[in-house]
Amino acid sequence: MDIIGSHSINKSPEAIWSHLNNPEVLARITPGLTALDVIGEDRFKAISVIKIGPVKASFEGVLEMKDKVDNQKMTVAIKQDSKIGNVNAEIEMTLVKENDKTVINYKGEAKMAGKLATMGQRIVGSVVSSLSKQFFVNLENEFKTNN
Repeated sequence: MDIIGSHSINKSPEAIWSHLNNPEVLARITPGLTALDVIGEDRFKAISVIKIGPVKASFEGVLEMKDKVDNQKMTVAIKQDSKIGNVNAEIEMTLVKENDKTVINYKGEAKMAGKLATMGQRIVGSVVSSLSKQFFVNLENEFKTNN
């Protein structure tokens, strides 16, 4: 499944980069995330509880940030398992300064297996879209509350 989109925030790339690389901020702004524990440099054990259609599932795995170019881009790699299947995703995020704001472009691919894969791309795709939008709303709100 392809994951693609963009979001604009009225902050500098440096400010956004700082938030995206702060595990405490990531734990607060990532929808469904119940735990984010450092297990290495730019590697985290992540536990999430996500509702997909009528099913609420707990996922556990690793989140890794790699291919980083400070204040410009990074790739987020996620490998998570649950009773309903597993997800492997890689999403590249780029930060582009435009006047007083920064546009965050993201694109990637998620591969699913198990019951999760059989739920259909439309259901899973709408959940991914909703979670992505909520992530960026939470990121914006983080700047407002902790400015």
